[in-house]
Amino acid sequence: MPESGPNSNLDLTRQLAQTSSAFLFEPKNIVPFETALCWQRNFQKNLIEQPFSPQAVWFLQHFPCYTLGRGSKKKNLLFDENKSLLPLFRIDRGGEVTHHMPGQIVGYLVFNLNLYKKDLSWYLRELEQVLIDVLNLLGIEGKRIDGLTGVWCEGQKVGSIGIGCKRWVTKHGFSLNVDCDLAGFQEIIPCGLNKVKLGKLSNWLPGIKVCDVQPLLRESVRRRFRLNWENKILD
Repeated sequence: MPESGPNSNLDLTRQLAQTSSAFLFEPKNIVPFETALCWQRNFQKNLIEQPFSPQAVWFLQHFPCYTLGRGSKKKNLLFDENKSLLPLFRIDRGGEVTHHMPGQIVGYLVFNLNLYKKDLSWYLRELEQVLIDVLNLLGIEGKRIDGLTGVWCEGQKVGSIGIGCKRWVTKHGFSLNVDCDLAGFQEIIPCGLNKVKLGKLSNWLPGIKVCDVQPLLRESVRRRFRLNWENKILD
């Protein structure tokens, strides 16, 4: 399996035993959260029923919203959930409450872990490494924090990860703050972490845009999971 660790980069010396195919979706327009969730559910159902059919990856942006993972605690919402100014979704991923908005890249991956390694901890670390590899290419040092999930830069959390899995077929994935407005995070306790500092890549690289980062993410995911893109779909 690919090595994980802070010194890993896109020039992997160990690869998966075989490649697998995946559809790549990169919508040009901002996508409502519920639309992307429906896409993932449909692909997950199909991959469970047909394990050797292509997997799927999306890179997209969402309209402002909040999502809460399984077992999320209401105390991490700093507002009345019945009076939320933004859409609020309770979903079947791990993790606590987070915030999505334009300027943040969201990566959704519907993968069959039977083709890789049936180990969710391994998968989480691989997703972290995808982000760390991209930050390294941008000249930013991304780090893990022991006992937590996600990626930090200079003590600021820039990447969040939350996954769902059924019969070893995943959905959900990660988010990476690029040049987004972080104000909405003030209304929640992000990921249930008190006093966590949120950051975005433009703090280190002024003027950076999603379009600058997305190709690096695409290549990082492709290499780390040894994918052949079945088709690239922009709409």
